[in-house]
Amino acid sequence: MTKYRFLKTHPNPRCWIVGNSTFWALPESGARLMKWNVMQECGQIRAVLHWPEAHLPDTFSYVRGGNPILFPFSGHSFVDGDLGYWHSPDGTRRSMPIHGIARQGRFAVIDSHGHGFTALFKPDAQARECYPFSYEFTVTYHFAALGLSCEYVLKNTDCQPIPWSAGHHFYLTLPWDQNQQRGDYRLQLDASRVCRQGTNGHLISSPLFQPEKSFGDPELSNSIHFGLSSNIASVRSVMDGSSLSIQNGVDPTPHPEVGFVLWTPDMQVPFYCVEPWMGPPNAAETKVGLHWVPPGQSRSHVVKVTLAGDGQ
Repeated sequence: MTKYRFLKTHPNPRCWIVGNSTFWALPESGARLMKWNVMQECGQIRAVLHWPEAHLPDTFSYVRGGNPILFPFSGHSFVDGDLGYWHSPDGTRRSMPIHGIARQGRFAVIDSHGHGFTALFKPDAQARECYPFSYEFTVTYHFAALGLSCEYVLKNTDCQPIPWSAGHHFYLTLPWDQNQQRGDYRLQLDASRVCRQGTNGHLISSPLFQPEKSFGDPELSNSIHFGLSSNIASVRSVMDGSSLSIQNGVDPTPHPEVGFVLWTPDMQVPFYCVEPWMGPPNAAETKVGLHWVPPGQSRSHVVKVTLAGDGQ
């Protein structure tokens, strides 16, 4: 197994081999799935998830790679235009880092087996100040030969309803072949609403894209798609027809505020993020995509990723 530089201060990544797929994760640190490689029929290894090989040990939670866990809220939170805050239900203005408090948090592994693991979030004092509730948040990965599923479960052990709008941040390797370009790939995603987040946190409506979009289109980045006709977004290679699908939730027609966010920092990096979220960013302020867990109850959200096509 590759020894990354961060291992000086972190436990070793764990490895799962299921069929032709190999998964690496660090469950104790952010319940982070790091890498997913597939041995193709041609004998070549395809990196499904991008993971950079070199970074400083103290930057692990901010590495652009794998699948960071976004909880309790995805994206940027605002209060009256001020970035990095939210109003809790009692009206208190509280800090909220981008993508929440779990990706940089500690987890305890409560189950691990040959096909995955379950990890329980252990909030520290800072996390409890940001999100001041009594709860249990677990992340369960199940790995398969050509796919994975990840279930979030939020159990409310408090005496008041708890808000959340969690998500995933899959850093998909793109292009899949070094001899190809982003324009050789298409995104299939049919949404009735597209927006972007303004500098004050508000959602700004944008023109709709065609159901099939090119990853070579620079306008695709930073777009938020919801009002989905299907809970599945697919990435397809026009060169060989192979594809990757991401299923956001278990309902074939999802809640109208469940959606996907598309993001890349620039057009040269070897990845593109297709992110299934429970709602758009800043859900606590806009109430768009904000979900609640009643006292004494649990709610879950399941995302699945599946490979198909030639060479798999």
